[in-house]
Amino acid sequence: MLYQAYQNQSDLMSPLRLLAQGVSATFWLRHTEGSLLRKLSASAEVLSRMRLTHSRPAYGITSARSGAQEMPVTEETVLRMPFGTLLHFRKEMPADMPHQPPVLLVAPLSGHFATLLRETVRTLLQDHDVYITDWHNARDVPLRHGAFGLDDYIDHMIRFTETIGPGAHLVAVCQPCVAALAATAIMAEDDNLAQPRSLTLMAGPVDCRVNPTRVNQLATSQSIDWFEKNLISHVPLPHAGYMRRVYPGFVQLSAFLSMNLERHKQAFRDLYQHLVSGDVDKANVIRVFYDEYLAVNDLPAEFYLETVEKVFQTYDLPLGKLSYRGRIVNTAAIRRTALMTVEGERDDICSVGQTVAAQDLCSSIRPYMKTHHIQTGVGHYGVFSGRKWEQQIYPRVRETIYASMA
Repeated sequence: MLYQAYQNQSDLMSPLRLLAQGVSATFWLRHTEGSLLRKLSASAEVLSRMRLTHSRPAYGITSARSGAQEMPVTEETVLRMPFGTLLHFRKEMPADMPHQPPVLLVAPLSGHFATLLRETVRTLLQDHDVYITDWHNARDVPLRHGAFGLDDYIDHMIRFTETIGPGAHLVAVCQPCVAALAATAIMAEDDNLAQPRSLTLMAGPVDCRVNPTRVNQLATSQSIDWFEKNLISHVPLPHAGYMRRVYPGFVQLSAFLSMNLERHKQAFRDLYQHLVSGDVDKANVIRVFYDEYLAVNDLPAEFYLETVEKVFQTYDLPLGKLSYRGRIVNTAAIRRTALMTVEGERDDICSVGQTVAAQDLCSSIRPYMKTHHIQTGVGHYGVFSGRKWEQQIYPRVRETIYASMA
């Protein structure tokens, strides 16, 4: 009923938002700064942008710079599965350019699309051959493709890494750190030839018992039955995934917005003021951010509930209880994979201490193959985007990847 109510409201508001888009486009350029009609146009644009979208935005990465070279980049589907695509950002590299190691960027499946890591991809492309886990919107996946739980996520990690082939490196951001660590452990125990050369875990909830955040407290405030009863909905018509059980992306986004509601309200007030004053560049910064932030991705119910329970409530991985297809995940089996963990000093989603816990879990990795970095002055998103990611964190990640190839 929750999803159907949302769909009905969205359908009813759609004509009004289309009208607002038309008003904004008609009046903004025709009138001077601060005029009444310019204000009307700005109000109309703000109204039209206060909406959710449900399709993946474009990555928009058409070139990459490596040293002094600017190389064309094209997106290439390497492997497409019902719930996710292994996407390759293929660079047209000169014949004399040295080999660049393949990196699989493991994106979260947590209410947003993988394009949230666009800047992470752009930075990695400087020195690496980059792939990404491009997760699909569960509301677009027909029921005939079955369920998708945490084991299936780990399956995808293994399958994608095998498809890239031996010598790949994994960089996992936020939520998938647990799955990426589990997949690496399974591949190590099986002596899989494609087990990653290095594993970088960035701001991920490896052990949520450490320094609990508001997110952790919310996850433990109710039973898993409560989460299933109150947050899981069936996809309504006319979507291809009709009747699939999902955790709707709009519910997840509502939780994110509520954590910093005043900041988001101020951003839209700023957008209005920039439009009225004609400051297009500043307005575009806000437009671009919210075009991405308000694009929501529904999660399969099985994956969401298993993640809440096993990662945030019962702490299965750090307690040695996490299972995969009936097998206990043995992180001590990892021996040949270099490990790097990264945390943000001001991270209020995944606090300091939760990711570095992986260092103790991977007890068989030699100390010289382990690295930990705490970035001062950044919150959660600053770990993988922005100036400090580019100038201070990324060089350490690159060093870890290249050192593991020696």
